[in-house]
Amino acid sequence: MRKTKNKGINAALFSALFLGTAPVFGKQAILYGFSPLAVVALRTLLAALVLFVFMYWRRRPFLYIYPVGLMGCFLAGGINGIGSIFYYLALGRLNAGLAQLLYATYPLFVALWLILDAQPPSKLTMLRSLMALIATALMTAGIQGHIDWVGIGMMLIGAALYALHIPINQRILYEIPAPTVTLYTLIAMAGVVAPAYLIFDHQWPGFHIPWWPVIALGLVTVLSRLTLFIGVKTIGGMQTALLGLAELLVTLLGSYFWLHEKLSPLQWTGAALLALSLLLVYYEKGDHTKPRGRGGWLSWLRPPGSPPDLPIGLYE
Repeated sequence: MRKTKNKGINAALFSALFLGTAPVFGKQAILYGFSPLAVVALRTLLAALVLFVFMYWRRRPFLYIYPVGLMGCFLAGGINGIGSIFYYLALGRLNAGLAQLLYATYPLFVALWLILDAQPPSKLTMLRSLMALIATALMTAGIQGHIDWVGIGMMLIGAALYALHIPINQRILYEIPAPTVTLYTLIAMAGVVAPAYLIFDHQWPGFHIPWWPVIALGLVTVLSRLTLFIGVKTIGGMQTALLGLAELLVTLLGSYFWLHEKLSPLQWTGAALLALSLLLVYYEKGDHTKPRGRGGWLSWLRPPGSPPDLPIGLYE
């Protein structure tokens, strides 16, 4: 049990590390001349293609998924795809530090969706969520300059939709390996963001501008989603979401050293409080991967039994 928990914690922290670089690469791509819709479409298509090629070449049994699970992945990916559009549109209006600070509210939305799905968080989890909220408020209050309320609203919508896809995929991950869920979720995301790009912003960015931020963004998207879903499978969506806030620290450091966005002492105080909230995960007890009751608005995503030829265990 301890080994499994540590595996989930490590996966969630690695996911945060990869996710924390995403707004830095995304903002750099936008500064180079890519539109926000081009960034989200290209990085999602690249991530889905890379993962599909790898699984077809080396892990072909993982391409199997039962119909309800596929529906769940498409639902989660579609919701997350819409959220990604809002995220990158907001990123085009906000600096990377502020964007990620606002996005860090997503564990609160995860808690709400999980409560509706018969998975109420523990008292310690609620305390850690409150600490994270206060930390986010401190770091946000330290940012000066013009307040773009449209960008803020877009980012909060993106956070809520990203949070919603976590409990959906948590239900699917009861029986399905993390790479399989990652692949079909990314395919569904690409099915949303690519048409949005072609309809609303179909100008090809060309090869006269650097593409390395988009390529890097696609690669960290694959790695972050794989580790995210491994974390959700082993320690649950809420714990993974809280540990995922470590990405905020990565983004702040990346914005500070790479994009030269200044941070105030108040923001660093909030970062320290956030770090304390993350460390308290080692005192969490219980199984956070399964609902405590048979109800829940997402219970339809879990069939009564697993198909006999499902490649569970190949990845565990």
